[in-house]
Amino acid sequence: MSTSRTVICLLRNDLRLHDNELFHWAQRNAEYIVPLYCFDPRHYVGTYNYNLPKTGPFRLRFLLESIRDLRNTLLNKGSNLVVRRGKPEEVVADLIKQLGSVSSVAFHEEVTSEELNVEKKVKEVCAKMKVRVHTCWGSTLYHRDDLPFNHMSRLPDVYTQFRKAVEAQSRVRPVFPTPDKLNPLPSGLEEGAIPSAEDLQQTEAVSDPRSAFPCSGGESHALARLRHYFWDTDAVATYKETRNGLIGVDYSTKFAPWLAMGCISPRYIYDQIKQYESKRTANQSTYWVIFELLWRDYFRFVAVKYGNRMFQLKGLQDKSVPWKKDMKLFNAWKEGRTGVPFVDANMRELAMTGFMSNRGRQNVASFLTKDLGLDWRMGAEWFEYLLVDHDVCSNYGNWLYSAGIGNDPRENRKFNMIKQGLDYDGNGDYVRQWVPELQAVRGGDVHTPWTLSAAALSHAHVSLGETYPTPIVIAPEWSRHVNKKPTGVGPSPRGKRGPSHTPKQHRDRGIDFYFSKSKNL
Repeated sequence: MSTSRTVICLLRNDLRLHDNELFHWAQRNAEYIVPLYCFDPRHYVGTYNYNLPKTGPFRLRFLLESIRDLRNTLLNKGSNLVVRRGKPEEVVADLIKQLGSVSSVAFHEEVTSEELNVEKKVKEVCAKMKVRVHTCWGSTLYHRDDLPFNHMSRLPDVYTQFRKAVEAQSRVRPVFPTPDKLNPLPSGLEEGAIPSAEDLQQTEAVSDPRSAFPCSGGESHALARLRHYFWDTDAVATYKETRNGLIGVDYSTKFAPWLAMGCISPRYIYDQIKQYESKRTANQSTYWVIFELLWRDYFRFVAVKYGNRMFQLKGLQDKSVPWKKDMKLFNAWKEGRTGVPFVDANMRELAMTGFMSNRGRQNVASFLTKDLGLDWRMGAEWFEYLLVDHDVCSNYGNWLYSAGIGNDPRENRKFNMIKQGLDYDGNGDYVRQWVPELQAVRGGDVHTPWTLSAAALSHAHVSLGETYPTPIVIAPEWSRHVNKKPTGVGPSPRGKRGPSHTPKQHRDRGIDFYFSKSKNL
């Protein structure tokens, strides 16, 4: 088609134009740029251990929205997004043959085995066809080359040590400027149709009006969300107080799904936080957003250090635990039929919307691994299937953490489901939202229906074992909190702001998960 130099930019989890080094590099090194996204059939098969569907309906919908959004952005810049269905290494080989002018293939590096395998195969194809490969690192807040550890094997196994070293000795690089115009596609190159869920043999997502994440995929929606959360509402200034909420869109940033697909850059979020701090206010809440971005970095670097041990039964600590593989218990957990309302509400929210709060994730993971004793990988693969914000490093890193075989300096930490439910959903509004069969149980009683009298259950039209399950397990420590419930239908103990507002005495509970000496939170 052309004898001019052409660069193929293979896009994967970097679906944005802002702060994207690939485009920045390609603009300077080619006359023609081919931004390419491949729908890899390997993403639509079963998970490794339990053969659960790998990409669920919510994440697929979010991905398709992100692809459409990126195509529109690129069209406005004089370019386009080339979409193909197939394995990236095969698609790249076909394009190199077809175009005859490809000088380089560029992509962002990933860190886990399936993605690294794709990179290896793309490099082999390029070597065979005498095409250069250019790679970038762009998925983290801190660049891999700027870490204060001379080798990834020296990465601390405790987050706090990592955070303190990085904050003291590293700097966040500036964002790459967004190009006003992009060099065009080679003439005659077909853009390719964006497939539907049906084309990929996947089910279509169904929207639920109760969702705490009713947002669309794509860079433009990510940037709009940041504007809303920072500049329009100042919600970021109270993030630390509200981040353990359960109901509503604004109790947390909700950046995770866009970060997972690379629709927004962590460096751009950091840059905006710094601007917000200089123009509006700097406080614990604004810092806490950076703190969470650093956790995301940390899990990615842990994946570099430990490789496939992230996915193995014994975890990073090579620890033998007699995990069970009881499918009956697992099905009760994943379907929200455990008979423990706080667990069931969270699991149903996940199944119906693809989203769950940070608070909920910590609890249901503790319940699966500590109360049920099930193989932690069952939970990790269920989350991989359903979470709209599934990020392989954060998901598996957090599950290892919950299972006590990851980056955790303490032994046997376990969440108390009843205490947690009462702390964060004292009036039971969240449970009643997702477990409608308990709708008529008033106040905090909704967290322990099995302790209610026959008369109270009858009055609430609840028949345990029939309309709502009896608990599949009752932990002995729960009984300490049964009589501490707020009762009645008075105002929520969270005050005027309702269930998304964390009570003052629990403001630091999010950090308890990581730093508390207590073994029973």
